[in-house]
Amino acid sequence: MMKRILTLLLLACSLFPLCAQGYVPSESNLAARKEFTQKRLGIFIHWGLYASYAQGEWYLHLGELNKDEYAKAAASFNPVGFDADEWVAAFKDAGAGYLTFTSRHHDGFSMFKTATSTYNVVDGTPFGRDIVGELEKACKEGGIRLHLYYSLLDWIREDYPIGESGKKTGRKGGQENYDSYFRFMETQVKELLTQYPYTGGLWFDGIWDHKRDQIPFDWRMPEFYRFIHALKPDCLIGNNHHITPFEGEDFQMFERDLPGQNTAGYSEGQQVSTVMPVEMCQTMNKSWGYTVKDLNYKSTTDEHRSPGRRPHPLAECRTPERHRRVDAHPRPQCRWDGQNRPPRPGLGRYHGECGKPFPARNCAGSPSEQRQGSPPLHGLGGAQSEDRPGGQHRSRPPLHRQQRRLPHRPHPAGDGGRD
Repeated sequence: MMKRILTLLLLACSLFPLCAQGYVPSESNLAARKEFTQKRLGIFIHWGLYASYAQGEWYLHLGELNKDEYAKAAASFNPVGFDADEWVAAFKDAGAGYLTFTSRHHDGFSMFKTATSTYNVVDGTPFGRDIVGELEKACKEGGIRLHLYYSLLDWIREDYPIGESGKKTGRKGGQENYDSYFRFMETQVKELLTQYPYTGGLWFDGIWDHKRDQIPFDWRMPEFYRFIHALKPDCLIGNNHHITPFEGEDFQMFERDLPGQNTAGYSEGQQVSTVMPVEMCQTMNKSWGYTVKDLNYKSTTDEHRSPGRRPHPLAECRTPERHRRVDAHPRPQCRWDGQNRPPRPGLGRYHGECGKPFPARNCAGSPSEQRQGSPPLHGLGGAQSEDRPGGQHRSRPPLHRQQRRLPHRPHPAGDGGRD
C-alpha cells in the first residue's frame, strides 16, 4: 500500500512542472504571431464620440464634463463621410499590414453593436451603422488584419471601481462591483470576437488607472486572457501597461518610444521581450484623437534626413525585429482633409524610396535590441493625446501577484498626452 502511495506521489510531482508552466500559446496563436511579424506597419485609429468635441479622447475627464451631458453628442453623431473600403485602400497604399481601431474608449461609448447597452454607434446615433463591422469586412476583403483597442476602465459605469481618472463625470459612487464589471467586459469581448471573427488581436489599455492603490488592485488579467484564448486561441493579446508582460499576453507594446527607451516617461524599467513580437506606437502630431488646435504634424518625407533634427521614431525603428504603428484621427463627420488625413501619400512615398515598406536593415537601437533572435517589432502610432492624471514619474514599487504597480506618468500640459 505504501509503495502504491509513493508511486502516486512521484507521478504527481513529475506532472507538476507541466502544470506550473502557465500559458503555452497554441499552434494557431504561434502562427498568428508569425503572421503579425510579417505585417511590420500598422495604423492606429482613435475615433469615437469624443471626436464631436474636437478636444481629444480624454475630454470627458479633462473637461470635467457630466457624463449625461457628454452623452448627448450621440444624438448628432452622424459620420456620413465614413467609408471603410476607402480607409483600407489608403492604409494599404501606405504600406500597412494591419489596423487597430478603438472599439470602446474610456468614455464608455461602443463603436460596435452590443447587447450590453444602447450607448453604441448602432443603437444610439442617427448614423445607425456598425463601424467595427464595416471595418472588419473591408479589412478582410482588402487583405489587412484588424486589431481592436478596448478600454479596461470606464468613466460612466457605476460598477467600475473609480480610479485616478474620471472622478468628476457625475457617477453616484458607492456602487462599485468589479465582479459585475468584469462580466460586462467578458460579454463585450465575446461580442467582438464572435461578431467580427476576422479580428486578429486585442489591444488593452487602462490598468494604470489603479496604479497608486494602497492595496494593489487585482484586474484578474490572467483569468481574462484565459477566457479570450478559450474563445479564440489565435487571438493576439497585448496590454498597454508598460511593464513586464503578464502571463497570457502575446505581444508587447512601447508607447511613444523605441523599445528599451523611456524618453516619453511611460516605460521606466520595461525590458524588451525576447519571446514575443514587440510594437512601438507613435502619434502623427501630439495627439491620439482629433484635437482641433493640434496642428503640429510630423513629417512623413524627409524629417529623418534633415540636418540637426531628430529622426522620426519610425525612421529609427526600421529593423526586421520591430513593428511600428502610426495613428490617424478622423474628424466627427469622418472627413479627411489637409494634414488630418490617413497617412497615405507621404508615408507611402517614404516606404517606396527604400524599395519596399520597412526593409530589413537596422537604423537604430542598442546592441541588445539588435541581437539575433530578438522578437519582431511592429509600429503603430497615434494622432490624439490622452492626458492621464498623476505627478512626477517615479520608480516602480514591488509587484503584487500578477498585478504590478505601474510607474507614474507625467501629466502633460497642453496637447501632448497618453493613448
